Amino acid sequence: MTLTGPCDAPGVVDVVALGESMVTFLPSRPGRLADVPSFERAIGGAESNVACGLAAAGHRVRWVSRVGADGFGDHLVETIGGHGVDVSAVRRDPARPTGVYFRTAGDRATDAHEVAYYRAGSAASAMSAENVDLDAVRAGRVLHLSGITAALSDTCLGLLRELTAPREDRPLVSFDVNHRPGLWRDAGGPVLLDLARAADLVFVGVDEAQEAWGVTGGPEAVRAALPQPPLLVVKDGPRGATLFDGATRPAVYVPAPRVRVAAATGAGDAFAAGFLSATLRGLPPRDRLRHGHLWAAATLTSPADLAAPPARDTADGLVALDDAGWEKLRLGPGRTHATDRADEEVPTP
Repeated sequence: MTLTGPCDAPGVVDVVALGESMVTFLPSRPGRLADVPSFERAIGGAESNVACGLAAAGHRVRWVSRVGADGFGDHLVETIGGHGVDVSAVRRDPARPTGVYFRTAGDRATDAHEVAYYRAGSAASAMSAENVDLDAVRAGRVLHLSGITAALSDTCLGLLRELTAPREDRPLVSFDVNHRPGLWRDAGGPVLLDLARAADLVFVGVDEAQEAWGVTGGPEAVRAALPQPPLLVVKDGPRGATLFDGATRPAVYVPAPRVRVAAATGAGDAFAAGFLSATLRGLPPRDRLRHGHLWAAATLTSPADLAAPPARDTADGLVALDDAGWEKLRLGPGRTHATDRADEEVPTP
């Protein structure tokens, strides 16, 4: 499946990303939240992460959301806009606050990790088909959504159902399942499955499919449970990712390069952004997956939730490696951004 539609029509951008972004407070030192004396302010949000990454890579991107009429809302709009993202369709809510959250320094995979969300009743949770500029949302070659938005409220779910409904002028709908059990009042699996079935491109992890839908097995089992999307990317953690493109084409599997991980937060968003960037450029399936892996590696090797995407020339060079060269890749901090650093473990094309 390839992208079609006007690339240079007035008001049309490459990608529109819709969803909540929050102000993130990162600890000044390791330890329990109760023991951390101070925090540094940043931003966090799956869809805005994708938007910022794509904009940094030179794509035209719009982020659509709602934030409070408060200082945190100012910070989100200014910061995301500062990454080159169009924020003109973001609405301010005078009655509801901007969401925030605090987290510990440890990786989320450990039992010691803590996250404290303050997003209930946030401005973004009040998004609906009635208070969002649907024309601005649909004015993109790609519309990127995630299952997080569907979990925020009934009105948010209604908005996603509206945006994924069939219509002649619908952009290519990209949907990252992003199953977050803690956000759902009831089981979110059936809702996420319905939304995924309605999308054109779906990103989902093997672990997510098992947790949300009870799928046992690898990528082929996930495809059997979700045959509808023309494009399905099934991620299998550090092992790799598989792209199913249509009903008849053979699946394409690309192993993930070995990465010296600093923090895993945001890697899935970076993978989606890298894959979308390569899709917008019309690259073949294998290269789309490789770009997804390299963008994820740029985030995995950074302690921040949002990292700069790989330099295009460097990424294109690594993507062009033969299979043996790709499998030998060992990526550490900075290795996806510059080719002139000495690192005997990383082959150059």
